Parts: sequence; structure tokens; C-alpha cells
Amino acid sequence: MFYKASMITFALAFVASASPTPPPAAIRIPLQKRNLLTNENGTVDSNAILRETARVQNKHRQNLITIDNKIGLANFHKGAHVPPVAAPPTEHEKRQAEALADAGPSWTGIVSIGSPAQDFVIDFDTGSPDLWVPSTQCEGCNARHSYDPSASSTSVAKSGTFRIGYGDGSTASGPIFTDDVSVAGIAVHNQAFSAVTSASGDIASGVSDGLMGMSWPGISQLNADPYFFTAVSQHAVPQGEFGFYLAPSGSELYLGGTDSGHYTGDLEYHDLVSTRGFWQIGGATALVNGQPVVFGFETIIDSGTTLMYGPPDAVDQVYQSVDGAVSLGNGNYVVPCDSFPALAFSWGGKAFDINPKVLNLGQVYDGYCQSALGGHDFGLGDNVWLLGDTLMQSVYTAFSVDKQAVGFASLD
Repeated sequence: MFYKASMITFALAFVASASPTPPPAAIRIPLQKRNLLTNENGTVDSNAILRETARVQNKHRQNLITIDNKIGLANFHKGAHVPPVAAPPTEHEKRQAEALADAGPSWTGIVSIGSPAQDFVIDFDTGSPDLWVPSTQCEGCNARHSYDPSASSTSVAKSGTFRIGYGDGSTASGPIFTDDVSVAGIAVHNQAFSAVTSASGDIASGVSDGLMGMSWPGISQLNADPYFFTAVSQHAVPQGEFGFYLAPSGSELYLGGTDSGHYTGDLEYHDLVSTRGFWQIGGATALVNGQPVVFGFETIIDSGTTLMYGPPDAVDQVYQSVDGAVSLGNGNYVVPCDSFPALAFSWGGKAFDINPKVLNLGQVYDGYCQSALGGHDFGLGDNVWLLGDTLMQSVYTAFSVDKQAVGFASLD
């Protein structure tokens, strides 16, 4: 249930204390990675990219509806608006239903809920706030694992109902509980989540069971702290920080600090422009072949988004600096496969290069390949870009609750 499985590992950070008992060793959990944006012959799956873009728009459409209900979009960001429902392409619907509904990789690991523990394969998403898993009473769920509150001595039913709906027919809803939740041994108590009893559409298909949001609490439909924020408040982690290392193999989420074995030099931190919802930082510049072409924009760093997107006019400005770039007319661009540009982002310090292997999504037609940067208005506000796994597979990324900042470092 919910998106595709990918390769991720979990590592836990612990610090020495005065206690004579040594801290537990780091824990790494490898999982299988699948990427359905590129066909086996190296060509682009154009419908998969359109599905991924529609999924991202509908995901953030729901976030924006929540923000509007809580504080009003005018108080969130200038130009923010609820976009229309994005409809994925209708071709190959049968194939989609038989396989995976969404295009891009999601980063998954094991989450344990309850006493005794009930294990789930969960997507970890820095662009969403809430934790939800399927209930044993769920209708329409195709999950391998489900939550039984009666089997947990620490489960407490709460008032209210959780519901997410992406407008394209994908929905999930169910009651709200609190229970013990553990990720690779980092345990918290009384964590709010939903055990959904109804699911439909794309949200019910896939190979993972549910989702753990890792964004800020302001967009929570549960009106509760996300798991990692609970871990910080309950002193379950030594630092209020987690880091992502995303790679073809050996990927990991590091909870309670950062794993310096995966990056070189120091992390370069940039303050959040707001803690109302997203991991959003400002002062960004896009560079093409070392030359700055777009300045002074904000970026949301989202592990639950596969590609990178900017406002259509700004992205078009980027491609005007790329020899041979051609617009496909839907926000996507192709460039000559043998002369892909060097694209980088800077937030006022070092320029971080995008890995050309992830920037190039594969051949679209003879001699032209599709770029992973597209132009799209998701309603997130004026001058706001959305940077997903294409960026995060090119840098080490740290998300600091303590500093209220996002940090980047070059990969080792």
C-alpha cells in the first residue's frame, strides 16, 4: 500500500553518557529499490513522469487545503493557492493497477507500533506531517501489514477522524489513536497516528503499508507532532536532527544527528523561512555551467517528491541558458543527450552540483533526453521551488529541528 519500495537504511545516532552501559550500535536496514521513471531500454516513461507530477500536485494540494483551514493561505505565503486537481494520464490504467501507481521512488523502512510491536513498511516523507497505517478493519487496503489496536496494551483511541483525499479518487480515512512507535529502536510514547479503515485509488496500491510524515507540525491533520518531533520532545534522540543519504545502494536515514561517513567537509546550514509547515529555505540561486541564471527564490526540500520543479517562467529562464534545450509543452524539457548542462544550486554559500546521472532521466527521442527539472505551479507561493530526490541524491541533506534549518554537504 502506498507508493513504491526503494533502497534505504536506517542508522541511529547515540552519544556516550556517564552510564556504564554502552549505547546500542547503529542499525541499518537495507530494502529493495525500484525506479519506474526510466524504461529498461534507457528511454523515458513519459506517462510515469506525468503520473508523478500529478501525484505531487495532489499531495501538496491537500497540504495547502490544511494550511488554508488552519491559518489561511494569505498568512502562509504570498501567491499561495489551492491548485486544481491533477488528473494522471489515463493510458495504461490496467498496467498501473496491476503494478505500482506512482512513478518516483519512495524511501521506506520498518516502523513498529504498539505493545507488543506490530511492524510496517513505511514511506518517509519530509513533505508530509502525519503517520498513518492500515487497520485490520480497512476496506480497500492492499497492505501486507495492518494495525490491530486490540492487540496493543498501549493503544488509546482518540476522538476525531483522519482523512486525506487527493481529488483524483485516492482517499484514506480512519480513526485516530496514540500508541508506542519505534523506528529502528528509537521509541516514543503516545504518538498520534491514524489506523485507516478505508482506502481507495492510487493510495491503496503499492508495496508499502503507509506513510510517516517528517515535515513540521503546522500542516498536521492530526493536530499533533510528527514522530521525529515527538522523539525530540521525549529526549529519545541525542540531537534534534536527521540526515538523508540517498544513493543507488547503501542509502540511509540517520536519526538523531548526521552520518559524517557519507559526506565531506562541514554541513552548510540555511535557516527556514517559516516553521509553519515545510522544510523551506530562501536565498537560492540556480546555476547553469557555473553561471547564475535565476536568483533569490525559496526552496522546499521534499523527500516525498522524486523530481525538481520551479515556477514555469523561472524554469524556462534556466533552459534558455542551455544549448539545444527544447520544451515539450507540458513543463518538461529535453536537451541533447551528449551535452547535458551542469546544473547547480546555491543558497549563498557553496554551489552544489546536481548529479548528471539523476538529472538525465533518459532518452525521449533520437539524441534528446529529458531533464529532471520541470516547470510547474503547485500553488506553494510566488518564487517557490520544490526540490525532491534529484537534489537529495546529489548531496547529503540534514534536517535540523534544533537549528530550524536545512543543511547540505558534498557526498563522500
